[in-house]
Amino acid sequence: MRLRNVAGSREAIAESAYVVPETEMFEKPGKWAEIFGNNHPIHIEIGMGKGQFIHALAKLHPEINYVGVEKYSSVLIRAIQKMEQEELPNLKFLRMDAEDVDKVFGEAEVDKIYLNFSDPWPKDRHAKRRLPSREFLARYDKILKKDSKLEFKTDNRDLFDFAVEELEPAGWKAEVITYDLHADAKLVEGNIMTEYEEKFSSMGNPICKYIIYR
Repeated sequence: MRLRNVAGSREAIAESAYVVPETEMFEKPGKWAEIFGNNHPIHIEIGMGKGQFIHALAKLHPEINYVGVEKYSSVLIRAIQKMEQEELPNLKFLRMDAEDVDKVFGEAEVDKIYLNFSDPWPKDRHAKRRLPSREFLARYDKILKKDSKLEFKTDNRDLFDFAVEELEPAGWKAEVITYDLHADAKLVEGNIMTEYEEKFSSMGNPICKYIIYR
């Protein structure tokens, strides 16, 4: 997936009060309550894109602290722009590679993880880079509290089948698995759509989702 550079995005991100500085993020494991100034639960979205999903969640749930993780400056800058238009005290951003997620959050510090429309990395040799791979599930296991859950949505059936197959060897269990989220009246109730979900569902693509735990 190629994303065009946005001129000045790295500089704007470095100066933004909504983004935890890259020079400080690795000092934060176990200290996120200090950053937010409270002990509210922490939910994170890994690969948040332009931030529509996590911004909507944070607005709906001021009693929860949210952290959006995004690797690409060109889309993170759009999330920052949303915050400039509507600032939320319970939302922070990180510009980083997801491989380091267990280095910036402490053991059992996170209450929930969201993965939405992640890069499928279709080549077999890149399987370990897929966010629902067993390698990443091991990272999530370190930072999630006991009995906490992870939710994953995608329209990519191959990626979803791979994600489901990874659960057992990684020691995770599925609470919910659906291959057509929008056809399930109960599951779709209260569903917040990402930009990609709006696009693909409008094209008639079924949206797959699971909710898993250890």
